[in-house]
Amino acid sequence: MDVYLIHLFLFLFGTVIGSFLNVCIYRIPRGESIVFPSSHCPSCGLSIRFYDNIPVLSYIALMGRCRGCGSKISPQYPLVELFSGVLIVLLFERFGWSVEMPVYYGFISALLAASLIDLKYRIIPDRITLLFMALGLVLSPFVLPVTFTGSVAGILLGGGVLFLIAYLYYLFKKTEGMGGGDIKLLAMIGAFIGWKGAFFTLFLGSFTGALVGGILILAQGRDAKYAVPFGPFLSFGAFIYLIWGKGVVNWYLSLMAF
Repeated sequence: MDVYLIHLFLFLFGTVIGSFLNVCIYRIPRGESIVFPSSHCPSCGLSIRFYDNIPVLSYIALMGRCRGCGSKISPQYPLVELFSGVLIVLLFERFGWSVEMPVYYGFISALLAASLIDLKYRIIPDRITLLFMALGLVLSPFVLPVTFTGSVAGILLGGGVLFLIAYLYYLFKKTEGMGGGDIKLLAMIGAFIGWKGAFFTLFLGSFTGALVGGILILAQGRDAKYAVPFGPFLSFGAFIYLIWGKGVVNWYLSLMAF
């Protein structure tokens, strides 16, 4: 099959998964089922017809408004669908038709959902982190290039280091500087990409988080104590490691050996 057709097929499939992720992002923080009831307008409760639920295209056709009540639909919906489509194409380019590719796509999709929830509600649900932490651990001996021991080490060292940082911050500042959700998110990341990946994620996530936080403080005149959700930056670091980071880490460790 032509590679462009493969990319198109994967992209369209990814937008469908992105539509489901939007359901998760909306319902999980509310403690609702992600299966029942069917998709409906949060403003008027109107069930969304199948032709109004086509990823991206329906948003454009409806001009970003509910067919029933005319209330605005958040642009988050088509953006998540588009982003999900792009992510699966990038993972295919990295892993090809391998057994790891769909597993890592599930992992990255969970990170995308957790990141949006963290941005909107400042929480990272255990329903995502604990479930995928367990999945990473179970799949590591059979599917992932990370061994079972490596997955355990990723959970313990990744989550443990972040827990230690949070504890020391509280010890000196007498206030929480990091939530337990971030700790469990990094432990989940470690389950899939091991301890090296967890440390890379923490380093890159901290760097980009500090950079973006600094820009927001300067651009918007916010207080220096302004809290930026850390989950999206950890997710970004994990994705970068998954696509490019392993080679960078091995290169760095080889330099340290001299």
